[in-house]
Amino acid sequence: MSETVLTIIELDNYPEEVVARATWLASLLNCDLELLLCDPTTSFLSEMFIISSEVRDLAEDIEDAQEQALLELAKIAESSGVAVTTRTSHERPVADAVISRAMDVDPMFVVKGTHYHSPAERATFADTDWQLMKKLDYPLWFVKPVAWKKEPLIVAAVDPTHEKDKEARLDRLIVETAQSLASASDGRVELVHTYQRLVEIGSRAMKTFKPVKLPIDELDKKIRDEHRKALDAFARETGVADENVHQLPGRAHELLPMFAQTHGASLMVMGALSRGGIARRYIGNTAARVLDHLPCDILVVPAAAD
Repeated sequence: MSETVLTIIELDNYPEEVVARATWLASLLNCDLELLLCDPTTSFLSEMFIISSEVRDLAEDIEDAQEQALLELAKIAESSGVAVTTRTSHERPVADAVISRAMDVDPMFVVKGTHYHSPAERATFADTDWQLMKKLDYPLWFVKPVAWKKEPLIVAAVDPTHEKDKEARLDRLIVETAQSLASASDGRVELVHTYQRLVEIGSRAMKTFKPVKLPIDELDKKIRDEHRKALDAFARETGVADENVHQLPGRAHELLPMFAQTHGASLMVMGALSRGGIARRYIGNTAARVLDHLPCDILVVPAAAD
């Protein structure tokens, strides 16, 4: 792995904030910075059935403007003493261009801006962010346009009961990454685990199994206690103090953004579980909604496929 932070520049996706965060990260880790501007606009123009001189001139003007914008962004990073290189990609889809360059660079982190995704984008995985979450084998840092705190609170979102991560390898990687960043930035780590309560579906379950009445409260307490036991054991193994461990009953896509908001989090570290077959990495609807609604940056840590 090289000592490089690969930064994806999209001119319509908070480029100044993305460069500022990537520069902070590169300075923190004593890394170099590569700015990769991704804009396939001119590739569309080159595929027009009739290529006129006006179209060629337009493509050249666009590329000149892109180059100038990229140089201005590089100056911002260089003013902080970070070594910067720049590249431009007109390839599409953008996700493929990013993955290809990441494989060449072997970066410590890939940093990219993110925005709200429509239900159609989430459903079809057509958006660049989802493709990167599914396929990229490097830590992927999504930047939101919010101020970064001097002593950041970093939230590690884990699930020590996940059947696809029985040995908690991904959870350990999540916490280790969060602790490393917190240590380097004088921040702190909070450990959060959410779980689904049976009482929230109890009425429907009772209707389904009527006239048999299910012991919902008893089962719910058992689930809560089992999750808490696993969470506490995991926290002890990873050195997280009891007062920084939180178990929240409810839906993750609702609770994680709320926790981040109320605690003033700067970053939430989450995991992407790998699996075999056509879908290389499991990114579900919960992850999609969490990404959209978190009021802070998100760092997605991938787990290698078995």
